[in-house]
Amino acid sequence: MKRGIMLLALALSVFSSYHVAKAQQPAKIPRIGYVSGTGDLPNPGPQVEAFRRGLRDLGYVEGKNIIVEYRYVEGKVDRIPSLVAELMQLKPDVFISGNLVAIRAAKQATKTISIVMVTLGDPVAEGLVDSLARPGGNITGLTRLTRDLRGKRLELLKEVVPQISRIGILWDTSNALGLATAFKDYETAARALKLPIQSIQVRSSDPDLEGAFRDAAKARVSALVTARTAGLVRYPKKIADLAIKNRLPLMCEGDEWVEAGGLVSYAASEFESFKRAAVFVDKILKGTKPADLPVEQPMKFELVINLKTAKQIGLTIPLNVLVRADRVIR
Repeated sequence: MKRGIMLLALALSVFSSYHVAKAQQPAKIPRIGYVSGTGDLPNPGPQVEAFRRGLRDLGYVEGKNIIVEYRYVEGKVDRIPSLVAELMQLKPDVFISGNLVAIRAAKQATKTISIVMVTLGDPVAEGLVDSLARPGGNITGLTRLTRDLRGKRLELLKEVVPQISRIGILWDTSNALGLATAFKDYETAARALKLPIQSIQVRSSDPDLEGAFRDAAKARVSALVTARTAGLVRYPKKIADLAIKNRLPLMCEGDEWVEAGGLVSYAASEFESFKRAAVFVDKILKGTKPADLPVEQPMKFELVINLKTAKQIGLTIPLNVLVRADRVIR
């Protein structure tokens, strides 16, 4: 009897010790892989900052209950596949990017790691998901529909500059995975509006922006649209400064460009899009499959106007445009 009691006590002790040890084991910290097409390590840029804000709002603290591995393209499109491969070797719980080349590279690299995208175009047409409502596979996220607004941007530019004669489209010539369609997208929209346009090209690896503006002057363009392509996203301030110097109205594909000195933009809020991406990461970490998370579209597009820039280039914004602005920078 006594021996039986001793054995029972020993068993209970072992059982208790096991569960205490198990409870003391540190919980696995989720790891996120992030390829950013903008910014760099010292200056991550607005996209990364917005994503970080979204994580903080959901209770995540980097280095404590979540780890985010950042990789920056820094304008070198040819580096993207290796950056993605490097992150995939770390086996992150979720991969996130707003860069189309990186998203496609991740899609090719894995069928099991969840991918959250923030894409500019139509993810169905781009072959990233089966449909917006039912993405299928391991990819979900948001589309900003930036490319779908090209016609609206040209219309607005014509309203802002009624005497417009020719519009230049500033873009980089990288043809990696379909990025070369930037000018063609605007060409189609301009033809429908009967607006003459001119291709103003730079090389993504080493953009000669001063040379691009000299080309614009030779082509006698009276306004400029800057396409959000890989070789240009790191230079909004420089492009805005050159546009002001050349007294060219600059239409942009994002509000951060207007904050840097561009004249006007019409797009979904970049900050809100990347902040919202953190919600997708959170849901996936809590067990929801990407295939079951519908791709979100913007609920609102913002017209942002920089009146300070308008004054610098000697342009008066028509009142009927100004009153429609969602935000005015003075």
